[in-house]
Amino acid sequence: MLGDMILMAFRLTVRVSAVVQSRCQCPALHSCRALHSSSALWAGHNKWSKVKDIKIPKDAARARIIAKYTMMIKIAVREGGPNPEFNVALAQLLEQCRNKNLPNATIEGAIKGAKSKPGVLYVYEATGPGGCTLLIEVLTDNNTLSHQEIKRILMKHGGALCEGSLRNFDRKGVVAASRDGISSERALELAIEAGAEDVQEIEDEEERPILQFICDIASMKAVRSALESLGVHTLSSGLEFVSHTPSLLTQTQLETASSLLEALNDCPDVVRV
Repeated sequence: MLGDMILMAFRLTVRVSAVVQSRCQCPALHSCRALHSSSALWAGHNKWSKVKDIKIPKDAARARIIAKYTMMIKIAVREGGPNPEFNVALAQLLEQCRNKNLPNATIEGAIKGAKSKPGVLYVYEATGPGGCTLLIEVLTDNNTLSHQEIKRILMKHGGALCEGSLRNFDRKGVVAASRDGISSERALELAIEAGAEDVQEIEDEEERPILQFICDIASMKAVRSALESLGVHTLSSGLEFVSHTPSLLTQTQLETASSLLEALNDCPDVVRV
């Protein structure tokens, strides 16, 4: 198809050139301008390549975010009910969904359809490249198959499942805040002033820089209020498992760990890592 279009364009160029040359030989048309032929340019080709390279990956990442939060909402509803006034976990998730501009119809559908997908929530602890630790939440109705798939993904990327109970993670309160040009030194000062135990600089699912202020569960609300009084734009707060054994990775290990996280997040049974 493309070859036929190129051939037609070439024939058209040759015909136009022949007509112009014949007319320029006429004495009455000595003032005519010469026509310079060039290779055919296909409109929109370069534009589509940019759309393909930028828009499609962003749409895919957006779809993964919506799918993961839909699963998390269903889990929260099944564990604590559909009313966010009596379900703290659900209320925190709904706040995160609003900050990420998830459609209301998607949120309402997840709440109403919480009973539609059977399954049990499992939590796996694993090690990755360079000894980094991972916590993987899985919602499945066949734990044997899911366990095998998670194990396969980990082994392919230099990781392994840990046996036994969680050893490298503690349940903590986490207050997420917009970075807004805050330096690392200022972020540490804000954590101290607000009564947080630590602060981490990370990127969210859409690769936007944010700050995570780690604190005791009982003081999470007070820490968030203190941060807001200090002029920090907080995004959400909630309970999360936080590693107490951080690992220092080389650039190669970071790249391998990034590939591992991407592969795990693409697994349909994985809720979050």
